[in-house]
Amino acid sequence: MRLVTWNVNSIRLRLDGLRRINEEWRPDLVCLQETKVADPLFPREALAEMGFAHLAVLGQKGYNGVAIASRLPLDDVHSRSWCGRDDCRHLIATVGGIDVHCLYVPAGGDLPDPEVNDKFAHKLAFLEEVTAWFATVDPARPMVLMGDLNVAPLETDVWSHKQMLKVVSHTPVETGRLAALQASAGWIDAVRQFIPPEERLYTWWSYRAADWQASNRGRRLDHVWVSRPLAPRLASAQVVRQTRGWQPPSDHVPVIVDIRPI
Repeated sequence: MRLVTWNVNSIRLRLDGLRRINEEWRPDLVCLQETKVADPLFPREALAEMGFAHLAVLGQKGYNGVAIASRLPLDDVHSRSWCGRDDCRHLIATVGGIDVHCLYVPAGGDLPDPEVNDKFAHKLAFLEEVTAWFATVDPARPMVLMGDLNVAPLETDVWSHKQMLKVVSHTPVETGRLAALQASAGWIDAVRQFIPPEERLYTWWSYRAADWQASNRGRRLDHVWVSRPLAPRLASAQVVRQTRGWQPPSDHVPVIVDIRPI
């Protein structure tokens, strides 16, 4: 089973990119974040034409939104809300006996101080609530957590560890919260099973850079985690960096993970 996660930053703007990904990598299931479209306007027909006969969407106009597109049937589709907000960030479905969690963690704004930045306070509270909930889930279940988690946890997940320590997405409080989330259900970072933690790896480059490749000031914000029962079935992982140069680009690139059948 080939799994892809991609923050598309508007599904309607990125349809051609998704078609190209579909043609070149043939994923069985795609988790999308920041779809930025209300459910009635989601381009269902376009995804069906790509072969994704099964679709679950959770969206709203203009921002946020998640979706799961699959060639395989989706069972037990449902969503969860966090911090008392129905802001379309967590969609769940079972595919081939695997629980798939498509998650979009809040970005957190610019100032890493919850006392003066409500967005950062919300991000920390969101991570705390999700962690507490996953701690109640049976870790023996085959599960995948995929999405834009908006935290770059390792020193090699950012272009400069020292300079990023006070920048939202790589501050110690955020990486600590993400570590707690990973520990909550014994999650395994699927990508770092194949790309060593010592190797620099990014999935996001700012639109602000005049030349994103030359500056290469990236961050690894997009992740695929699996529960321990799936660890022996991991076959490969890759970050599709070249899509950052496609037009019109998302500031995120897709992450691909292959899981062997039982």
